[in-house]
Amino acid sequence: MQLDEFIEGFERDEAAERRRLAAEKSYAITDHLEDVERQFEEVVQGDSLFGSTAPEIFVGRSGYPNVSTGLLSPVDTDAAAEGFATSGDWYQQGLGIEDVLQRRTGMVNSTQSTAVDSVSTGGGVHDVWNGFVGVQREVAIADRPVDVEIGLDGTPQMDVGFDDVRTPTGPRARATGADLAENPHVPRAVEKTLSDDDWRAEGAMTYLYRRGFDVYDINTILSAGALGQASERSLVPTRWSITAVDDTVGQYVRGTLRNADTIDKPELWYNEYMGNRYWVVLAPGRWEFELVEMKGPQSVWNPRPDAGYFLASAHEGYEGRTSYVEETAGAYYAARLGVLEHLRERDRQAKCLVLREITDDYWAPVGVWQVREGVRNAFDGEPGTGQSFREVLSAISDQLPVGLGQLRRKSELVAGLQSQLSDF
Repeated sequence: MQLDEFIEGFERDEAAERRRLAAEKSYAITDHLEDVERQFEEVVQGDSLFGSTAPEIFVGRSGYPNVSTGLLSPVDTDAAAEGFATSGDWYQQGLGIEDVLQRRTGMVNSTQSTAVDSVSTGGGVHDVWNGFVGVQREVAIADRPVDVEIGLDGTPQMDVGFDDVRTPTGPRARATGADLAENPHVPRAVEKTLSDDDWRAEGAMTYLYRRGFDVYDINTILSAGALGQASERSLVPTRWSITAVDDTVGQYVRGTLRNADTIDKPELWYNEYMGNRYWVVLAPGRWEFELVEMKGPQSVWNPRPDAGYFLASAHEGYEGRTSYVEETAGAYYAARLGVLEHLRERDRQAKCLVLREITDDYWAPVGVWQVREGVRNAFDGEPGTGQSFREVLSAISDQLPVGLGQLRRKSELVAGLQSQLSDF
């Protein structure tokens, strides 16, 4: 498809980007939290909560290595628990920001404080599968929601936890203990990684991925301290486990493409989700990747809203990175994985530039999963094609919220183009 035809399909709709006021959204979530609090009072039996828990756990990072670790349980016991767990299905279902917040705040995070090495004993040799942490691990490795009974101390705190990497968490309550109400079903591949005490976590992650487990399942298992050599197994804060899995799986996929042919000509792909706009530019050549984020003045995580758009970027060459990405954090690894999975399906490699515009319609962070799915699904349909990387960038320049000159000063891939006066 020619570039001009392709670009006509995503002309900016300013009215759509501002279709909901932040005040209206915040009021809706406040009302929802009040409903959750009422539901909680109805389902609590004495000092315990009995119900079906989503196949998801939460491990905090504050106070590391002593952290808050919890089980996430839907307050509405009649709801389908699997729909509350973070999943790529949310994109396919067309969930919006408010939908995600309602699902997440509809779960109580029953927590205890524990040391991250509490999952092993005897000098870190034997796994622990009893007590609250043991139940949490059983929930994490199961392939479907598990019924649990949780002892609680007091009423939940009705605050919502936001983060740019992990999915929001809802009301928190202190747990006095937890018991399984049924035997969890554990996939054979997970049992294999658990039984091998000498299998390093990186190898176990890629093994599960090759067996068809998505990164959502793997990061939950890793977070519960159920992967890696027995002497090194420990709880991993949820935020860290998400990025670790995206990075490890991404490196594995990149390794499968080292000897692949390159694509034939530059391509432009596009997607928009939850107020985030993604342009993915692929160009012939050996693997190279860059993410540039353009954060709008009224969007989340813009540290200087009065200065206009805030730009953040991170880049890697053919050999990958040797240090953690700071500016774009987990979004970098999530976007990179989406691109690599697409290239693996084609058995091709390419240079890739992902431009992410975060508009003011992205009024609350819902986690890095939406970046992963936004990029993964950008490759549906047919791309726009051009004769050169420069031609593609020039074609979309009117769609970008910043000029090519400003972009060049932040992007290594764009800076590699020869400057022209018309770009400034």
